[in-house]
Amino acid sequence: MATKQINSIQNPLIKHIVLLKEKSRERKKSGLFVIEGQRELSLALKGNYQIETLLFYPELCSENELSKLTTPQTNTIEISKDVFQKLAHRSTTEGIIAVAKSKTQAITNLTFKTKTPLILIAEAPEKPGNIGALLRTADAANVDAFIIANPKTDIYNPNIIRSSVGCVFTNQIATGTTSEIIQFLKDNTINTYCAALQASTSYTTQNFTSPTAIVVGTEATGLSDTWLAHSTQNISIPMQGEIDSMNVSVAAGILIFEAKRQRDFK
Repeated sequence: MATKQINSIQNPLIKHIVLLKEKSRERKKSGLFVIEGQRELSLALKGNYQIETLLFYPELCSENELSKLTTPQTNTIEISKDVFQKLAHRSTTEGIIAVAKSKTQAITNLTFKTKTPLILIAEAPEKPGNIGALLRTADAANVDAFIIANPKTDIYNPNIIRSSVGCVFTNQIATGTTSEIIQFLKDNTINTYCAALQASTSYTTQNFTSPTAIVVGTEATGLSDTWLAHSTQNISIPMQGEIDSMNVSVAAGILIFEAKRQRDFK
């Protein structure tokens, strides 16, 4: 199936893939990013991502497995063990590395299949692990969109793809500034519930069955004043221990699944 082989880590394509993995600037400039692993690639294909090149290490990826991830038009390249080890972050990725075209995450591209969308919004999340966990929460709840306000890193950072276990490809994602997103919510008559301690009420007292956006901030600084000024209602999760906050993805999960519970029993 492979029409080409690459055995040297000095090959220009291999050097470019390393750059794509390591440099956000290179990903933005080229409009390309790297996918590692069969599960992640299968989810990207399900999400209609265009695959530019697929590299495989035959000792870990059989012809049968490869055939499930390719078409006759796929640019497929067999790579050596040295090349695979150079490109792979972990050894359990079944010998698959792919280069794919990124998608734009403009807020104006969002479309909703329902008149009462449920949206999860995170403002300025920094840690790839938290972003990945938020994406997994969004996928698990099947929210209508996941929006990042004032993003600190691009969504195709390999650590985000890895920590989301491919959920970055299964969610409808948008990014924008806080002001752009707030205007979008207003234009679409979507209620905004901000997770905050200030002037808040318990999340269990609110009705999330109408068009709803649940907004979470970072654990360190919380949400900006701009969000709080435009909130339909600030909500909080009552704490019963000694601390007054929890991991942002855990909090988001509690709030989003309360909204889902209400909608299931509406």
